[in-house]
Amino acid sequence: MGRLFYFGNVRGVVHGGDHLPPHFHVVGPDFQGVIEIETLALLAGHVPKAVLHEVLDWTRDNRAVIVAEWNRCNRRFTI
Repeated sequence: MGRLFYFGNVRGVVHGGDHLPPHFHVVGPDFQGVIEIETLALLAGHVPKAVLHEVLDWTRDNRAVIVAEWNRCNRRFTI
């Protein structure tokens, strides 16, 4: 598993051997969401609006980090 970020008690992770489309998971104390790397769409789950805004801002600024971590953890489906 690749850790991307921590915002207080919220973390972003990439799971190894995961499925397409390329995505990362946002996990908080009482919510979980899956965000597609290319479109930044929330594919599954729920992330509170304020947290989602912070995560998407970070994601836009750190796309290369996310892509590199996805590729490291998911060599079959590199992007």
